[in-house]
Amino acid sequence: MTRFAACFILVFGELAWGGLFALAIPPFFNVERGFYKSSASVYLAASLTTAIGLGLLALRAGTADGPGAGSLWMAAALWTLSSAAVAVYLYTLWTENGLLRARSYALGLGLGLVALIANVMLLMPRGFGAVAAVAYGLTAITSALVLGLVSGAMLFGHWYLIDLEMPVDYLRTFVRLLGIALVADLIALGLAIGLPATLGSAGAVAGVHELFAAHLGLLGFRLLLGPVATIVLVWMSWQTLKIPETRAATGLLYIAVMSVLVGEMLGRFILFRTAIPL
Repeated sequence: MTRFAACFILVFGELAWGGLFALAIPPFFNVERGFYKSSASVYLAASLTTAIGLGLLALRAGTADGPGAGSLWMAAALWTLSSAAVAVYLYTLWTENGLLRARSYALGLGLGLVALIANVMLLMPRGFGAVAAVAYGLTAITSALVLGLVSGAMLFGHWYLIDLEMPVDYLRTFVRLLGIALVADLIALGLAIGLPATLGSAGAVAGVHELFAAHLGLLGFRLLLGPVATIVLVWMSWQTLKIPETRAATGLLYIAVMSVLVGEMLGRFILFRTAIPL
């Protein structure tokens, strides 16, 4: 059960890093600071959840098919360090210490990326090889960007109810980058299947074979309810912003958050069943 839980805890880590990345999109000095305070609190909570979850799994690690206690403790420690840096960044939002704010943000983003890669590598079976490792890291990053951008865009959309004069171009930038991230995610998912199948080890090839032999329907739902549905919703949001109508666009982004989460949860279940990082 350790591997099963670790697969789904990864979603919180992806949200934490991707969300922190998304905070860099709107211009800091032109946006109400409350957006950064509330959003950073959400992503700090996700980072702490990942660190605590991995630590609890490390306490009971020992199953033959799951990550070892040492690897779990290392990933938990990395997420703890990243959380500490994000906590400092959050504190600086109540101060005017711009230098500390910039350094703590960059440190949190860097440590979070290292923690994310270490986290996903915990789930790769031994013997899958370097090609599979590339696929694992790539899909973790693109999934994190999609989760962070869709949640960040949804949260940012609410601030148009507070600041009625805020330019709609800020939200358009979020939506545009989210669309790009979704296309990149689809490409990464294709590579996560194609690279192990053609260049991977025997274990990786067997995982791809199992995916198509026993979980083809699950793969279809993962793609349809995840990135495909979200791309449609993002396009609708983009068209709505041409009116411009930020409230309707934010409502569509709410639904997009749900579709992304459904897709990611299905992807983590596929990862658990086949070891293919979708």
